[in-house]
Amino acid sequence: MSMFLDVFTGVCVFAGIVFFAAGALGLIRLPDTLSRIHALAKADNLGLALIVLGLLPQAPDFLAGMKMVAVWLLAQLASGAVAQVMAEAAQVEPVCAGGSPSMAKTENGTGLLHGDGVLQPAGGSTVQADSGRGQRA
Repeated sequence: MSMFLDVFTGVCVFAGIVFFAAGALGLIRLPDTLSRIHALAKADNLGLALIVLGLLPQAPDFLAGMKMVAVWLLAQLASGAVAQVMAEAAQVEPVCAGGSPSMAKTENGTGLLHGDGVLQPAGGSTVQADSGRGQRA
């Protein structure tokens, strides 16, 4: 029975590592912020769940197992909350991958979005960026 539990632990931990790697690959390869957040939140949560599931049979006692489950549950809650906050922030002020001012649409075409949320179209006039909450300046 001990060999079966060791194999179960190895398979689950390996699968968890694969999901962590998939989340990291999604962070690097996906084009926009919302897709990256989704990849990290889902893949990392599943990876951590598989690792905890694999380590539970190896826990020395019930309390140690419950601590692992508690850490996983706290990570679940934190991941969802942080992903929501990051997604809202990305909707308010979009930033391109390089961290420089991103291209954003104005009413007449495209313009450059600066860190203060002001769009400068090609014509030179400025337009306040939409905050994403239905307010427009």
